[in-house]
Amino acid sequence: MTQVHTLITAISALALMAAATTAAAQDKPESLDLGVFTFMSGPAAAYGMPGRQGAEVMIERINAQGGIGGVPINATFVDEAQGAEGVISEYRRLAEGETDFMIAALSSGNCLALAPIADQLKMPTIGWNCDTHQLFKESHDYFYRPNGNTIAEFMAYTLYFLKQNPDVSRVAIINPDYSFGHDAAEIVKATLAAMKPDVEVVAELFPKLGSATYQTEISRLAATRPDVIFSNLWGGDLENFIRQAAPRGIFRQSQAVLALGEAVLQRSDLPEGVVVGVLGDGWWRSPDAESIGMAADFAADYAEKFGEDPVFPAIKMANSFLVMKAGYEKAIAENDGAWPTEEQVVAALEGLTTQTLTGEMTFREDNDGVIDQVVGMTTVVEGIDYPVLGNMVRYEGAALLPPLGSDPIEWIGSLGPDFLDTLPEPGSYE
Repeated sequence: MTQVHTLITAISALALMAAATTAAAQDKPESLDLGVFTFMSGPAAAYGMPGRQGAEVMIERINAQGGIGGVPINATFVDEAQGAEGVISEYRRLAEGETDFMIAALSSGNCLALAPIADQLKMPTIGWNCDTHQLFKESHDYFYRPNGNTIAEFMAYTLYFLKQNPDVSRVAIINPDYSFGHDAAEIVKATLAAMKPDVEVVAELFPKLGSATYQTEISRLAATRPDVIFSNLWGGDLENFIRQAAPRGIFRQSQAVLALGEAVLQRSDLPEGVVVGVLGDGWWRSPDAESIGMAADFAADYAEKFGEDPVFPAIKMANSFLVMKAGYEKAIAENDGAWPTEEQVVAALEGLTTQTLTGEMTFREDNDGVIDQVVGMTTVVEGIDYPVLGNMVRYEGAALLPPLGSDPIEWIGSLGPDFLDTLPEPGSYE
Protein backbone atom coordinates (compact mmCIF):
# COMPACT_ATOMS: atom_id res chain seq x y z
CA MET A 1 0.00 0.00 0.00
CA THR A 2 2.84 2.37 0.83
CA GLN A 3 4.45 1.87 -2.60
CA VAL A 4 1.10 2.40 -4.35
CA HIS A 5 0.47 5.53 -2.27
CA THR A 6 3.94 6.84 -3.09
CA LEU A 7 3.40 6.18 -6.79
CA ILE A 8 0.04 7.97 -6.77
CA THR A 9 1.60 10.92 -4.94
CA ALA A 10 4.43 11.14 -7.48
CA ILE A 11 2.03 10.96 -10.40
CA SER A 12 -0.12 13.68 -8.83
CA ALA A 13 2.91 15.88 -8.29
CA LEU A 14 3.99 15.45 -11.91
CA ALA A 15 0.48 16.29 -13.06
CA LEU A 16 0.45 19.44 -10.95
CA MET A 17 3.84 20.46 -12.33
CA ALA A 18 2.62 19.90 -15.88
CA ALA A 19 -0.53 21.89 -15.18
CA ALA A 20 1.52 24.70 -13.67
CA THR A 21 3.82 24.72 -16.71
CA THR A 22 0.83 24.79 -19.04
CA ALA A 23 -0.76 27.60 -17.06
CA ALA A 24 2.49 29.58 -17.16
CA ALA A 25 2.73 29.07 -20.92
CA GLN A 26 -0.88 30.16 -21.34
CA ASP A 27 -0.22 33.25 -19.23
CA LYS A 28 2.51 34.40 -21.62
CA PRO A 29 0.82 36.90 -23.98
CA GLU A 30 0.84 36.60 -27.75
CA SER A 31 2.46 40.03 -27.92
CA LEU A 32 3.80 42.77 -25.67
CA ASP A 33 1.57 45.70 -26.62
CA LEU A 34 3.07 49.17 -26.26
CA GLY A 35 1.79 52.72 -26.55
CA VAL A 36 4.53 54.96 -27.99
CA PHE A 37 3.97 58.74 -27.87
CA THR A 38 5.89 61.28 -29.94
CA PHE A 39 5.30 64.21 -32.30
CA MET A 40 4.56 62.97 -35.81
CA SER A 41 3.20 66.20 -37.34
CA GLY A 42 3.84 69.93 -37.08
CA PRO A 43 7.21 71.65 -36.46
CA ALA A 44 8.06 69.35 -33.54
CA ALA A 45 7.98 66.34 -35.88
CA ALA A 46 11.52 67.26 -36.97
CA TYR A 47 12.52 65.99 -33.53
CA GLY A 48 9.67 63.56 -32.92
CA MET A 49 9.79 61.52 -36.11
CA PRO A 50 13.37 60.36 -35.56
CA GLY A 51 12.07 59.11 -32.21
CA ARG A 52 9.33 57.12 -33.92
CA GLN A 53 11.79 55.80 -36.48
CA GLY A 54 14.16 54.75 -33.71
CA ALA A 55 11.27 52.86 -32.10
CA GLU A 56 10.45 51.08 -35.36
CA VAL A 57 14.04 49.93 -35.81
CA MET A 58 14.31 48.73 -32.20
CA ILE A 59 11.04 46.80 -32.45
CA GLU A 60 12.26 45.07 -35.61
CA ARG A 61 15.63 44.29 -34.02
CA ILE A 62 14.17 42.94 -30.77
CA ASN A 63 11.55 40.86 -32.57
CA ALA A 64 14.19 39.43 -34.92
CA GLN A 65 16.07 38.27 -31.82
CA GLY A 66 13.01 36.45 -30.44
CA GLY A 67 11.21 39.30 -28.72
CA ILE A 68 11.31 39.78 -24.95
CA GLY A 69 11.10 36.47 -23.12
CA GLY A 70 9.90 34.93 -26.37
CA VAL A 71 7.12 37.51 -26.76
CA PRO A 72 7.15 39.83 -29.82
CA ILE A 73 6.57 43.57 -29.44
CA ASN A 74 3.63 45.35 -31.03
CA ALA A 75 3.30 49.16 -30.87
CA THR A 76 0.54 51.72 -31.26
CA PHE A 77 1.97 55.17 -32.08
CA VAL A 78 0.25 58.31 -30.78
CA ASP A 79 0.85 61.81 -32.19
CA GLU A 80 1.50 64.35 -29.42
CA ALA A 81 0.74 67.21 -31.84
CA GLN A 82 -2.97 66.79 -31.03
CA GLY A 83 -2.41 68.59 -27.71
CA ALA A 84 -2.41 67.62 -24.06
CA GLU A 85 -6.11 66.82 -23.84
CA GLY A 86 -5.91 64.39 -26.75
CA VAL A 87 -2.69 62.84 -25.46
CA ILE A 88 -4.23 62.19 -22.04
CA SER A 89 -7.35 60.73 -23.64
CA GLU A 90 -5.31 58.39 -25.86
CA TYR A 91 -3.14 57.30 -22.92
CA ARG A 92 -6.24 56.42 -20.88
CA ARG A 93 -7.83 54.61 -23.81
CA LEU A 94 -4.75 52.47 -24.39
CA ALA A 95 -4.13 51.85 -20.68
CA GLU A 96 -7.69 50.71 -20.12
CA GLY A 97 -7.47 48.41 -23.15
CA GLU A 98 -4.92 45.75 -24.00
CA THR A 99 -1.77 47.86 -23.67
CA ASP A 100 0.92 46.43 -21.37
CA PHE A 101 3.50 49.24 -21.25
CA MET A 102 3.84 52.88 -22.31
CA ILE A 103 6.80 54.76 -23.74
CA ALA A 104 5.54 58.32 -23.31
CA ALA A 105 6.33 61.02 -24.02
CA LEU A 106 8.46 63.58 -25.86
CA SER A 107 6.92 66.75 -24.41
CA SER A 108 7.82 67.72 -20.85
CA GLY A 109 4.31 69.09 -20.39
CA ASN A 110 2.77 65.81 -21.51
CA CYS A 111 4.98 63.84 -19.14
CA LEU A 112 3.98 66.07 -16.25
CA ALA A 113 0.35 65.36 -17.08
CA LEU A 114 0.77 61.62 -17.67
CA ALA A 115 2.93 60.66 -14.67
CA PRO A 116 0.10 60.86 -12.07
CA ILE A 117 -2.24 59.05 -14.49
CA ALA A 118 0.31 56.25 -14.82
CA ASP A 119 0.22 55.88 -11.03
CA GLN A 120 -3.56 56.02 -10.97
CA LEU A 121 -3.95 53.35 -13.68
CA LYS A 122 -0.91 51.35 -12.50
CA MET A 123 0.54 51.46 -16.00
CA PRO A 124 4.34 51.01 -16.26
CA THR A 125 5.63 53.99 -18.25
CA ILE A 126 9.00 55.19 -19.50
CA GLY A 127 9.29 58.87 -20.39
CA TRP A 128 11.61 58.57 -23.39
CA ASN A 129 12.39 62.30 -23.55
CA CYS A 130 10.56 64.85 -21.28
CA ASP A 131 13.65 66.54 -19.85
CA THR A 132 12.08 68.83 -17.25
CA HIS A 133 13.66 68.53 -13.81
CA GLN A 134 10.21 69.33 -12.38
CA LEU A 135 8.97 65.81 -13.25
CA PHE A 136 9.94 64.09 -10.01
CA LYS A 137 9.24 66.89 -7.56
CA GLU A 138 6.45 64.51 -6.53
CA SER A 139 7.05 60.75 -6.32
CA HIS A 140 5.70 58.46 -9.05
CA ASP A 141 5.78 54.69 -8.61
CA TYR A 142 4.92 53.75 -12.21
CA PHE A 143 6.76 56.46 -14.17
CA TYR A 144 10.46 56.16 -15.03
CA ARG A 145 12.75 58.42 -17.05
CA PRO A 146 16.03 56.88 -18.27
CA ASN A 147 17.40 59.92 -20.11
CA GLY A 148 18.38 62.47 -17.48
CA ASN A 149 17.02 65.97 -16.92
CA THR A 150 17.51 69.65 -17.63
CA ILE A 151 19.76 70.33 -14.61
CA ALA A 152 22.58 68.07 -15.79
CA GLU A 153 22.00 68.89 -19.45
CA PHE A 154 22.16 72.67 -19.32
CA MET A 155 24.83 72.77 -16.64
CA ALA A 156 26.93 70.66 -19.02
CA TYR A 157 26.60 73.15 -21.88
CA THR A 158 27.37 76.12 -19.68
CA LEU A 159 30.39 74.45 -18.10
CA TYR A 160 31.65 73.45 -21.54
CA PHE A 161 31.53 76.95 -23.01
CA LEU A 162 33.10 78.41 -19.87
CA LYS A 163 35.97 75.93 -20.13
CA GLN A 164 36.25 76.66 -23.85
CA ASN A 165 35.91 80.44 -23.45
CA PRO A 166 37.34 81.39 -20.03
CA ASP A 167 37.29 85.10 -20.89
CA VAL A 168 33.58 85.20 -21.79
CA SER A 169 31.84 88.28 -20.41
CA ARG A 170 28.60 88.68 -22.42
CA VAL A 171 26.02 85.94 -22.92
CA ALA A 172 22.67 85.98 -24.74
CA ILE A 173 19.89 83.40 -24.45
CA ILE A 174 17.25 82.57 -27.07
CA ASN A 175 14.89 79.80 -25.97
CA PRO A 176 11.30 78.79 -26.75
CA ASP A 177 8.63 80.51 -24.68
CA TYR A 178 7.43 77.65 -22.48
CA SER A 179 8.69 75.72 -19.46
CA PHE A 180 11.53 73.91 -21.27
CA GLY A 181 12.97 77.19 -22.53
CA HIS A 182 12.51 79.13 -19.29
CA ASP A 183 13.85 76.29 -17.12
CA ALA A 184 16.96 76.04 -19.30
CA ALA A 185 17.54 79.79 -19.08
CA GLU A 186 17.35 79.70 -15.27
CA ILE A 187 19.83 76.80 -15.13
CA VAL A 188 22.27 78.55 -17.48
CA LYS A 189 22.07 81.79 -15.48
CA ALA A 190 22.47 79.97 -12.16
CA THR A 191 25.52 78.12 -13.45
CA LEU A 192 27.05 81.32 -14.80
CA ALA A 193 26.44 83.08 -11.48
CA ALA A 194 28.09 80.25 -9.57
CA MET A 195 31.08 79.71 -11.85
CA LYS A 196 31.77 83.20 -13.23
CA PRO A 197 29.60 85.80 -11.51
CA ASP A 198 30.98 88.73 -13.54
CA VAL A 199 29.38 87.40 -16.75
CA GLU A 200 26.54 89.63 -17.99
CA VAL A 201 23.43 88.22 -19.63
CA VAL A 202 22.85 90.89 -22.28
CA ALA A 203 19.66 89.47 -23.82
CA GLU A 204 16.99 86.92 -22.91
CA LEU A 205 14.72 86.20 -25.85
CA PHE A 206 11.75 83.82 -25.75
CA PRO A 207 10.08 83.49 -29.17
CA LYS A 208 6.81 81.63 -29.37
CA LEU A 209 7.04 77.89 -29.97
CA GLY A 210 6.48 77.24 -33.66
CA SER A 211 7.52 80.72 -34.82
CA ALA A 212 8.00 81.11 -38.56
CA THR A 213 10.40 84.05 -38.35
CA TYR A 214 13.19 85.02 -35.95
CA GLN A 215 14.27 88.24 -37.64
CA THR A 216 13.43 90.41 -34.61
CA GLU A 217 15.43 88.17 -32.28
CA ILE A 218 18.32 87.92 -34.75
CA SER A 219 18.46 91.72 -35.02
CA ARG A 220 18.65 91.94 -31.22
CA LEU A 221 21.50 89.40 -31.14
CA ALA A 222 23.34 91.28 -33.86
CA ALA A 223 22.98 94.54 -31.94
CA THR A 224 24.04 93.24 -28.51
CA ARG A 225 27.02 91.30 -29.91
CA PRO A 226 27.33 88.69 -27.14
CA ASP A 227 30.44 86.53 -26.83
CA VAL A 228 28.21 83.45 -26.55
CA ILE A 229 24.64 82.77 -27.69
CA PHE A 230 22.94 79.90 -25.86
CA SER A 231 19.79 78.31 -27.28
CA ASN A 232 17.63 75.26 -26.68
CA LEU A 233 15.38 75.86 -29.69
CA TRP A 234 14.56 72.50 -31.22
CA GLY A 235 12.88 70.73 -34.13
CA GLY A 236 11.56 72.94 -36.92
CA ASP A 237 12.14 76.04 -34.76
CA LEU A 238 15.87 75.37 -34.59
CA GLU A 239 16.06 74.68 -38.33
CA ASN A 240 14.28 77.98 -39.07
CA PHE A 241 16.53 79.91 -36.70
CA ILE A 242 19.71 78.51 -38.27
CA ARG A 243 18.40 79.15 -41.79
CA GLN A 244 17.65 82.80 -40.96
CA ALA A 245 20.63 83.53 -38.66
CA ALA A 246 23.43 82.13 -40.82
CA PRO A 247 23.11 84.63 -43.71
CA ARG A 248 23.24 87.50 -41.20
CA GLY A 249 26.58 86.34 -39.81
CA ILE A 250 25.39 85.45 -36.33
CA PHE A 251 27.55 82.31 -36.17
CA ARG A 252 30.63 84.31 -37.21
CA GLN A 253 29.95 87.11 -34.75
CA SER A 254 29.34 85.00 -31.63
CA GLN A 255 30.09 81.54 -30.32
CA ALA A 256 26.83 79.61 -30.63
CA VAL A 257 25.72 76.89 -28.23
CA LEU A 258 22.81 74.93 -29.73
CA ALA A 259 21.81 72.44 -27.06
CA LEU A 260 19.76 70.26 -29.43
CA GLY A 261 21.91 70.99 -32.46
CA GLU A 262 23.04 67.44 -33.25
CA ALA A 263 19.49 66.59 -34.29
CA VAL A 264 19.65 68.98 -37.29
CA LEU A 265 23.23 68.55 -38.52
CA GLN A 266 22.16 66.47 -41.53
CA ARG A 267 19.68 69.09 -42.77
CA SER A 268 21.08 72.47 -41.67
CA ASP A 269 24.07 74.47 -42.87
CA LEU A 270 26.04 74.92 -39.65
CA PRO A 271 29.67 76.05 -39.77
CA GLU A 272 32.47 74.38 -37.84
CA GLY A 273 32.93 75.40 -34.22
CA VAL A 274 29.30 75.53 -33.06
CA VAL A 275 28.78 73.85 -29.68
CA VAL A 276 26.19 71.08 -29.93
CA GLY A 277 25.13 68.14 -27.84
CA VAL A 278 22.67 65.32 -27.44
CA LEU A 279 20.87 66.00 -24.13
CA GLY A 280 22.67 63.12 -22.45
CA ASP A 281 25.10 60.58 -23.88
CA GLY A 282 23.17 59.66 -27.05
CA TRP A 283 25.90 60.21 -29.67
CA TRP A 284 26.07 56.94 -31.59
CA ARG A 285 29.61 57.59 -32.86
CA SER A 286 31.07 58.27 -29.40
CA PRO A 287 34.02 56.23 -28.04
CA ASP A 288 31.73 54.58 -25.48
CA ALA A 289 29.20 53.63 -28.16
CA GLU A 290 31.97 52.15 -30.30
CA SER A 291 33.30 50.21 -27.30
CA ILE A 292 29.87 48.81 -26.41
CA GLY A 293 29.45 47.74 -30.03
CA MET A 294 25.67 47.88 -30.57
CA ALA A 295 25.15 51.41 -31.90
CA ALA A 296 26.80 50.90 -35.29
CA ASP A 297 24.49 48.00 -36.13
CA PHE A 298 21.46 50.01 -35.01
CA ALA A 299 22.63 52.97 -37.13
CA ALA A 300 23.14 50.73 -40.16
CA ASP A 301 19.59 49.34 -39.85
CA TYR A 302 18.24 52.86 -39.35
CA ALA A 303 20.07 54.22 -42.41
CA GLU A 304 18.93 51.32 -44.57
CA LYS A 305 15.31 51.85 -43.54
CA PHE A 306 15.14 55.66 -43.58
CA GLY A 307 18.00 56.82 -45.81
CA GLU A 308 19.84 58.87 -43.18
CA ASP A 309 21.85 58.38 -40.01
CA PRO A 310 20.08 58.36 -36.64
CA VAL A 311 20.12 61.55 -34.57
CA PHE A 312 19.97 61.73 -30.81
CA PRO A 313 16.14 61.60 -30.46
CA ALA A 314 16.29 58.23 -32.25
CA ILE A 315 19.04 57.10 -29.85
CA LYS A 316 17.05 58.30 -26.84
CA MET A 317 14.09 56.25 -28.00
CA ALA A 318 16.25 53.22 -28.76
CA ASN A 319 17.87 53.40 -25.33
CA SER A 320 14.43 53.60 -23.71
CA PHE A 321 13.48 50.35 -25.44
CA LEU A 322 16.65 48.71 -24.12
CA VAL A 323 15.82 49.87 -20.59
CA MET A 324 12.30 48.46 -20.91
CA LYS A 325 13.70 45.18 -22.24
CA ALA A 326 16.16 44.96 -19.34
CA GLY A 327 13.32 45.57 -16.88
CA TYR A 328 11.20 42.78 -18.35
CA GLU A 329 14.12 40.35 -18.49
CA LYS A 330 14.97 41.07 -14.86
CA ALA A 331 11.33 40.63 -13.84
CA ILE A 332 11.09 37.32 -15.74
CA ALA A 333 14.25 36.03 -14.08
CA GLU A 334 12.97 37.03 -10.64
CA ASN A 335 9.66 35.32 -11.44
CA ASP A 336 11.34 31.94 -12.12
CA GLY A 337 10.96 32.36 -15.87
CA ALA A 338 7.22 33.08 -15.83
CA TRP A 339 5.76 36.14 -17.54
CA PRO A 340 5.63 39.00 -14.99
CA THR A 341 2.78 41.19 -13.84
CA GLU A 342 2.88 44.98 -14.29
CA GLU A 343 3.78 45.29 -10.59
CA GLN A 344 6.72 42.92 -11.02
CA VAL A 345 7.97 44.87 -14.03
CA VAL A 346 7.82 48.11 -12.07
CA ALA A 347 9.65 46.47 -9.16
CA ALA A 348 12.35 45.27 -11.57
CA LEU A 349 12.84 48.79 -12.96
CA GLU A 350 13.38 50.21 -9.49
CA GLY A 351 17.09 50.93 -9.04
CA LEU A 352 17.90 49.22 -12.35
CA THR A 353 21.36 49.63 -13.88
CA THR A 354 21.72 48.62 -17.51
CA GLN A 355 23.82 49.23 -20.58
CA THR A 356 22.37 51.14 -23.51
CA LEU A 357 23.66 51.79 -27.02
CA THR A 358 25.75 54.70 -25.77
CA GLY A 359 26.61 54.12 -22.10
CA GLU A 360 25.25 53.02 -18.76
CA MET A 361 21.99 54.11 -17.15
CA THR A 362 21.02 53.81 -13.48
CA PHE A 363 17.68 54.76 -11.94
CA ARG A 364 17.95 56.82 -8.76
CA GLU A 365 15.55 56.39 -5.86
CA ASP A 366 13.21 58.93 -7.47
CA ASN A 367 13.07 56.91 -10.75
CA ASP A 368 15.15 59.49 -12.63
CA GLY A 369 17.92 58.11 -14.82
CA VAL A 370 21.55 59.02 -14.23
CA ILE A 371 23.45 59.19 -17.51
CA ASP A 372 26.57 60.99 -18.68
CA GLN A 373 26.53 64.22 -20.68
CA VAL A 374 28.36 64.40 -24.02
CA VAL A 375 29.06 67.84 -25.51
CA GLY A 376 31.18 68.80 -28.50
CA MET A 377 31.65 71.21 -31.39
CA THR A 378 30.73 70.82 -35.05
CA THR A 379 33.65 69.55 -37.06
CA VAL A 380 34.22 68.07 -40.51
CA VAL A 381 35.41 64.48 -40.72
CA GLU A 382 36.55 62.76 -43.89
CA GLY A 383 33.99 60.26 -45.16
CA ILE A 384 30.98 61.91 -43.47
CA ASP A 385 29.07 64.42 -45.59
CA TYR A 386 27.76 66.57 -42.73
CA PRO A 387 29.33 68.08 -39.57
CA VAL A 388 29.72 65.81 -36.55
CA LEU A 389 30.81 66.24 -32.94
CA GLY A 390 34.47 66.93 -32.27
CA ASN A 391 36.48 68.40 -29.39
CA MET A 392 34.18 66.34 -27.17
CA VAL A 393 33.91 65.99 -23.43
CA ARG A 394 31.95 63.44 -21.41
CA TYR A 395 30.83 64.62 -17.99
CA GLU A 396 29.81 62.05 -15.38
CA GLY A 397 26.05 62.30 -14.95
CA ALA A 398 26.08 61.96 -11.18
CA ALA A 399 28.45 64.94 -10.84
CA LEU A 400 25.87 67.26 -12.41
CA LEU A 401 22.81 66.18 -10.45
CA PRO A 402 21.77 67.73 -7.12
CA PRO A 403 21.27 65.43 -4.12
CA LEU A 404 17.80 63.97 -3.79
CA GLY A 405 15.40 66.34 -2.09
CA SER A 406 17.52 69.46 -2.58
CA ASP A 407 16.54 72.60 -4.46
CA PRO A 408 18.45 72.29 -7.77
CA ILE A 409 19.04 76.01 -8.34
CA GLU A 410 20.27 76.49 -4.77
CA TRP A 411 22.55 73.46 -5.20
CA ILE A 412 24.08 74.95 -8.35
CA GLY A 413 24.68 78.19 -6.45
CA SER A 414 26.54 76.29 -3.73
CA LEU A 415 29.20 74.88 -6.06
CA GLY A 416 31.52 77.84 -6.65
CA PRO A 417 34.13 78.51 -9.36
CA ASP A 418 36.45 75.74 -8.13
CA PHE A 419 33.93 73.21 -9.46
CA LEU A 420 35.16 73.97 -12.98
CA ASP A 421 38.62 72.70 -12.06
CA THR A 422 37.23 69.26 -11.20
CA LEU A 423 35.87 68.68 -14.71
CA PRO A 424 37.56 67.17 -17.77
CA GLU A 425 38.68 69.48 -20.54
CA PRO A 426 37.02 69.82 -23.96
CA GLY A 427 38.79 67.45 -26.32
CA SER A 428 39.46 64.87 -23.60
CA TYR A 429 36.81 62.49 -24.99
CA GLU A 430 37.91 61.47 -28.46
